[in-house]
Amino acid sequence: MTTTEHEPPATHRPQEPGLRYALITVAGWTLSKCLVQHMLDPDTTGVARFLTPGQPLPMGVTPVVVADTTVGDAVHLEHLLRTWSNHLPRPWLVLVADAPAPPPPAARYRHRALTGRLIGTATLPYLPVLRTVETTTDAMDHKTVRAAARTLRTALEGN
Repeated sequence: MTTTEHEPPATHRPQEPGLRYALITVAGWTLSKCLVQHMLDPDTTGVARFLTPGQPLPMGVTPVVVADTTVGDAVHLEHLLRTWSNHLPRPWLVLVADAPAPPPPAARYRHRALTGRLIGTATLPYLPVLRTVETTTDAMDHKTVRAAARTLRTALEGN
């Protein structure tokens, strides 16, 4: 499981100018999870980036946990949020659909049970084009991905 170190405010948490979203994946990497960074930072200005394992959450950024809609990722998400420090801001959850179907009931149950520990939840639809591209840059060339990116940014920015 990939998480960041949860440090209390008394320890050093550097600020990073321009960084707005610190992304955390709950378990493993997929193209669709990596795509979230490009969706939140389409101009690659450094507004969003994934934190490396053990890296502290920088001051003044919004944590965004990225998870697939599988039961396995829901279990990892539950573990991450159980260990989330009260000294850190509550994170956003971005659920990435891994299939053209609703999440399994066990995953939906866990997501609902964890809503009180989150700022909010945004969902990315299943994007079939991701099966045909090699990189996230290639994916961003597709109209459906750009539309999903706009929806995601609107959800997190509250506009």
